[in-house]
Amino acid sequence: MISLILGMAPVLAGAAGMADFSQCRQFFAHSAPPRVTVTSDLKLRPLCYDAFAVMHSGRSKTPVYVAERLSRSQLVDARDEKRTNQFFADARLPRAERAELDDYRGSGWDRGHLAPAGDQPTAQAMAQSFSLANMTPQAPKNNREAWSSIESATRKYAMRAKGDVYVISGPVFSDRPQTIGAGRVWVPSYYFKLVYDPTTNRAWAHWIANTNEARPSKPISYHDLVKRTGIEFLPGLMPGENTNATAPELRAESTTRGNREPKHEPKREGEDLGQALRSLIQPIAQDFERIMHSLLRWWAQLRHIMA
Repeated sequence: MISLILGMAPVLAGAAGMADFSQCRQFFAHSAPPRVTVTSDLKLRPLCYDAFAVMHSGRSKTPVYVAERLSRSQLVDARDEKRTNQFFADARLPRAERAELDDYRGSGWDRGHLAPAGDQPTAQAMAQSFSLANMTPQAPKNNREAWSSIESATRKYAMRAKGDVYVISGPVFSDRPQTIGAGRVWVPSYYFKLVYDPTTNRAWAHWIANTNEARPSKPISYHDLVKRTGIEFLPGLMPGENTNATAPELRAESTTRGNREPKHEPKREGEDLGQALRSLIQPIAQDFERIMHSLLRWWAQLRHIMA
């Protein structure tokens, strides 16, 4: 049974497990990176990018986790960015500790993002998201359907949240993981995506097997995620059993085939009309916001040219 990150028994880590991420602490709630529990040298290296942070393992040659801080304005900006699809090996990592493009070539596995391309607010952030340090070998259908629907649901929640939302995603490996390529890049058995909303003090985690047949299921609690992975993702914020981690309903965002239809509660008088009005107004407001954002960008560029 797989219960812990990297298939290892939990032992409290020292400095190696609690990296400082001094240049990108904004991606962590209260600027506190997760505490990783390890029993041997995972060759951990913190990496900072424009829109996310990676704790990378030179042993698995994948991330241990990837942290993001999502805001409505960031996700509005991200709508204007196009995927580059220019995957690359991160030169900041020693060659012996990183995945290479050849490791994935012909493997039958996708190069699956942990910080999604769809979250990236600038051209540079988009390009950085294609670093192999942000990737794991992922089952193709899982990457393009089930996991994609989880990413989409997370974005939709962040768009309507009252403040910034913190997201931490990562892989979980078996005791004897499958590997790909000459570099022996580890293939995850499971993935998790933790969502923490400080304004409501609520956290939940999506947990899904790395298979083509996997489908999103009801999220698990923060405490369950800590038990399964051996990582304290929110140190000092939600300790032990005191976590307030009931998952919110995300049924409307789920687009994956095979999900059960949501149960419908009896509607109160006037609720149908209110829902219809919200459905009509929301797309118009979003389109207006997108147009205004593009106009402001264009005006700023024009002023720069005329200056």
